[in-house]
Amino acid sequence: MPILFRILQSFLAYLVLCVATFLMLRMVIDYSSFRTDIHFLRFKQEYINLPWWKAAFYVHVFSSIFALAAGLTQFSDYLLKSYRRIHRMVGKIYVFDILLVNFPAGLIMAVYANGLLPTKIAFIILDCLWFYFTYRAVTAIKKGDVAAHKRLMIRSYALTFSAITLRSWKIVLMYLFHPDPLTLYMIDAWMGFVPNLLFAEWLICRRKTTSAVN
Repeated sequence: MPILFRILQSFLAYLVLCVATFLMLRMVIDYSSFRTDIHFLRFKQEYINLPWWKAAFYVHVFSSIFALAAGLTQFSDYLLKSYRRIHRMVGKIYVFDILLVNFPAGLIMAVYANGLLPTKIAFIILDCLWFYFTYRAVTAIKKGDVAAHKRLMIRSYALTFSAITLRSWKIVLMYLFHPDPLTLYMIDAWMGFVPNLLFAEWLICRRKTTSAVN
């Protein structure tokens, strides 16, 4: 039964990742038209003519899909054991994507975020933690500390997945509480990543407990 349960858990996790990546890909395809009156851009008309903001937005949109899709390979023990070179190659793409591409783009977008100061602070913290955990994961594996590398990558990917949870919480909050747009955005900015990190810490603790028992 424990083996069957783990298989079911893995299947459900990868199903969620596949659906999330597919939904993000659909949005990326929409943005590839470079129309400025669709989706998120409808609420950013005051910034759409700022070249640095517009560049940061499209860089973030078109590159973050690779970081999200990386989860399909980076957390598979089978791929890690059988196709180590693929694991490393995808891992390098993930790290490059976050540290050198999305971190600076994310900071620019955070500074110009809707929702006043609470929203800006939330996105700045998210972006800095994303950089920090990813960077620490790299330094850990270079030192040969595989356990620390895995823990840090779980935290890093929890923040990567905020691209999905941010949009999911927005729908839930709108349906249940009907807040005004400004309040909604301020709450959603924090809900998009804080629960993810809490879940990541729970998962890390659970794995430690399971390893200790075994």
